[in-house]
Amino acid sequence: MSSPTPKGSSSSQSNTPTHRHPNHSAPSMLERALSSRRVNSHGEDDGDGSDGGGDESKTKKQQHILFRVTNRASNYLSRMAGSGSSYLPCVVIAMFIFLAFSFLFTSRGFVCISSTYSPVSRSGFFGFDGLESDFGALGVPWCRSKHGKTVEWTSKDLLKGLEEFVPIYETRPIKNNLYGMGFDHSFGLWFIARWLKPDLMIESGAFKGHSTWVLRQAMPDTPIISLSPRHPEKYLKKGPAYVDGNCTYYAGKDFVDFGSVDWPKVMKKHGIADLNRVLIFFDDHQNELKRIEQALKAGFRHLVFEDNYDTGTGDHYSLRQICDQFYIRGGGHSCFKDSDEARIRSRRKKFWEKAVDIEELCGPGEAWWGVRGYMRDNFNHSNKPISYAQHFQNSRFIESILDIYWELPPVAGPSLTHQTRYDPARASSPIVEDGRYGLFKRLGLANLDNSVFNGYTQMVYLQISEQ
Repeated sequence: MSSPTPKGSSSSQSNTPTHRHPNHSAPSMLERALSSRRVNSHGEDDGDGSDGGGDESKTKKQQHILFRVTNRASNYLSRMAGSGSSYLPCVVIAMFIFLAFSFLFTSRGFVCISSTYSPVSRSGFFGFDGLESDFGALGVPWCRSKHGKTVEWTSKDLLKGLEEFVPIYETRPIKNNLYGMGFDHSFGLWFIARWLKPDLMIESGAFKGHSTWVLRQAMPDTPIISLSPRHPEKYLKKGPAYVDGNCTYYAGKDFVDFGSVDWPKVMKKHGIADLNRVLIFFDDHQNELKRIEQALKAGFRHLVFEDNYDTGTGDHYSLRQICDQFYIRGGGHSCFKDSDEARIRSRRKKFWEKAVDIEELCGPGEAWWGVRGYMRDNFNHSNKPISYAQHFQNSRFIESILDIYWELPPVAGPSLTHQTRYDPARASSPIVEDGRYGLFKRLGLANLDNSVFNGYTQMVYLQISEQ
């Protein structure tokens, strides 16, 4: 299995265990300049997610050429009026036409902001050619790896993969995978599995079997182990589902939780001597720190987490939440209600369904980490308070065992996919940027229903090893 290499650090938590490192004190909650929160996009960027270029104000716009022409015409008109020219009526008419065209080309951003959610007013408010620069505006805190490695694949590899995957996705047995993976994460899992070419694939959480099907499309002959409380075949009674013929199911009455499996015995049964040749896929909504500890103990190195929820959202403690730290570029938050971040979040809440404003982000005592100072687990059936010091130490632990961290970028920008859920300001730049409709169409993405693009939650691939 080839060894890719993403970005920095994060961790999930067993029931409540934390990892303490001496003399690591939590940084103070200082107001952070939002201009420093942007990070580079995927692929060929440098490992820690920081870009060398300075950030420019998003409100600064270049003057349109017609705006400059009308300014000059206005000056000329003033001079003619002063000289009493007989051509003045003609010039006035010409000036009116110039002004009309100038307004037409420069007033695109002027819309009425309604208190109700509206995708149409959203795109009008931000402007379609401004959507790309909108990505990452509120920070994209990637976990930091031990040695600053990054993945081997590039944005060109992702584009080539998209071209191959779209026709495959159109043959999926479960067309409406409600509450399951959408297109973005289906592509991400398929791409990672196909790139790594593991000898064994293990999934924790199968639902109706869509992820099993995706893994099978990536590796047609590779064995799969599936752990799921309910067997996918049970869903066949009510509608489409997928059961794989080359898969060992620990499901239904035979279900065993990932942390309770006798992995040495299972690996021996499948003839796996090198655990570096195994890929683990988690879509079980469990505390990701806990799952990482269990995988590390078993000796597994290549992990994918489907739901890598952002801070303040989700039903379990995630890597994105763990690595949302002040010392990481794009991380940390202020609960000050008059801050720039608070104003921007309040505005964005009107346009993106999953955007979180300061009132939702911050709990009692200005606790913003995790979900309002809580560490969720097991579909939010467990919800325990966690101190900032514990949260900070969790991120330091993750850094100590993390070789690679890479968040799947969105497949395409929202002006193309018309997705209305995730906030681009907390996501990396998409594989297909806004405005590139020709490429979007050529890849076959325009043929897909808009609903399949609404499930993006920062799927993450990581490679771990002992300290």
